[in-house]
Amino acid sequence: MESSQIAATAADLSDPRAGLRAVATLRVLADTLELRQVEAALRAGMTWQEVADALGVTRQAAHKKHARRVDPAIQIPRRNA
Repeated sequence: MESSQIAATAADLSDPRAGLRAVATLRVLADTLELRQVEAALRAGMTWQEVADALGVTRQAAHKKHARRVDPAIQIPRRNA
């Protein structure tokens, strides 16, 4: 099933079981895409603060969620504020 079909199922309130499964699937997809974008941002030279700003969270929240999951080969820039 493609993501647009999954989203439609998640929004359809007629079958809550299917809807909840679709929501869970979308959550996994969103989390995977977020990590890939965080890695791309860090590779592009963005700091954790810039990543956090783009995600609408604190630097600490972004770091806590992603720091252990990002590719360890990525050189993470450090900038003093």
